[in-house]
Amino acid sequence: MTSGRDAGRLLGVDWGARRIGLALSDETRTLAQPLTTLTRRSGKRFPMRAFLSLLEHHAVTGVVVGLPLDQEGSEAEAATAARALAADIAQRSGQPVELWDERLTTARALRAVRAMGGSTRGRKDDVDALAATLLLQHYLDAKRGSGV
Repeated sequence: MTSGRDAGRLLGVDWGARRIGLALSDETRTLAQPLTTLTRRSGKRFPMRAFLSLLEHHAVTGVVVGLPLDQEGSEAEAATAARALAADIAQRSGQPVELWDERLTTARALRAVRAMGGSTRGRKDDVDALAATLLLQHYLDAKRGSGV
């Protein structure tokens, strides 16, 4: 995070065209857990009002937005949209926002649910929140490992 703070809850965002999975860290930024999934109606904007309300309610001190990269690590149209969303969140919330590589988080979440013997049918919201959790946990682990 650009703020220099190393404590306080972070919110992870795994966003898509229809659903935005959200995850929340603990105060010590050690463990991420699923929070909820916001739904965006087709052709509508990101649900910023609901998002900002969650930031306030959970006393979030920073946001990690998933940056969708292709298999080679290059940015495409979705990455440009993620960067715009991150900038909008930073401007509207006043919180530091960092982008983090989200390659394969949804695929990993689907595999995890299936590995536990669960079905993903009718559980897309759960899968999106779990994908956000994986994204945020990877971020937390990387930052803890690097001493940043």
